[in-house]
Amino acid sequence: MAYPAKTDRGTILAAALKLVEREGVENLAIRTIAAELDLAPNALYRYFVNLIALEAAVAEEARRQMLEVMENAVGRKGPTETIRAISESYLRFALERPRIFALYLKTYGAEEHTPQCTQSTNFFLKHVTRVYGEKRAFEASHALWAFLHGSAVLLDAGLLTPKRAFGNLKFGLQTWIDGAGKLPGNKVR
Repeated sequence: MAYPAKTDRGTILAAALKLVEREGVENLAIRTIAAELDLAPNALYRYFVNLIALEAAVAEEARRQMLEVMENAVGRKGPTETIRAISESYLRFALERPRIFALYLKTYGAEEHTPQCTQSTNFFLKHVTRVYGEKRAFEASHALWAFLHGSAVLLDAGLLTPKRAFGNLKFGLQTWIDGAGKLPGNKVR
């Protein structure tokens, strides 16, 4: 067994993410991660006080990865094309990494938003504001997020095929964008 100093939080999280992607969060265990890293389980407790703390950290990493995917989708697009790119990347992440996506909303009893939740919310709100304006951005971002998340959940449940999910996404986004254009004084770009 390796000495505990031969590991770090990032190594443990990477191993935990791989396990979750392979077997699901329900199979995440301190002993399993320790065994994969050739460590004694006590070595992990130096970084995570218990399994719930490890799960919370893995969920936070899932949110960080989702935000990174959405940020990478933005590029130099106009407001509506940015929303389309963000939305498509969100749904694609859910399709390609369903077990990691399942962690995206887990809070593990946190009373406040985690740093990644706050960053994701601010990122999303910033881009929705470009389409809906500041007055309606909060409601519009929640409506869009609920639509995206609902589509991802239906896709994961097998109630939508990927083709149908992305077709519905295209329709729903156009409806959402058309709604922005109907607001007084709002010119959708």
